[in-house]
Amino acid sequence: MPIVAFHQLPDDARVWIFAAQETLSPDSEQTLLAAADTFLADWRAHGAPLDCARDWRDGRFLCIAVDQRSAGASGCSIDGLFRTLRSLESSLGTSMVSSGLVFWRTDDGVVASATRPHFAALAASGAVRADTPVFDPSIETLRAWRHEFERPASASWHARWLAGASS
Repeated sequence: MPIVAFHQLPDDARVWIFAAQETLSPDSEQTLLAAADTFLADWRAHGAPLDCARDWRDGRFLCIAVDQRSAGASGCSIDGLFRTLRSLESSLGTSMVSSGLVFWRTDDGVVASATRPHFAALAASGAVRADTPVFDPSIETLRAWRHEFERPASASWHARWLAGASS
């Protein structure tokens, strides 16, 4: 019973966000989500099943959440999650684990990604503005996933790169 409905997890559940460098095709999306579900169905920490769930957004963002009130994910169990996702990268045709990219929503609603220097150049040129929606894959709680994952660049750590911002 470890997989629960995502909406049933509490706001303080611990999350890990995995961001695909490229938008996944429907087939790759199915592969990823099936592998995530298989992993989560048997995810344990020190033998104890974890109450966990996953969410998928915009063809790019996988959120894995664990309610740590009954049993918390351990280092080894978290490593297992990362290994599982890393093993899928070649079949997905994109990185899911360590991209180091910055993600934002373009004016036409598409999720884009770039290296930090390229994003900084886009911000300096005005192509990325204070009201540009950006994504923060470094968040750690389900509350943040629900309310702060996507927000205007001016209200995020991305603001340091906006035109006129002091660094």
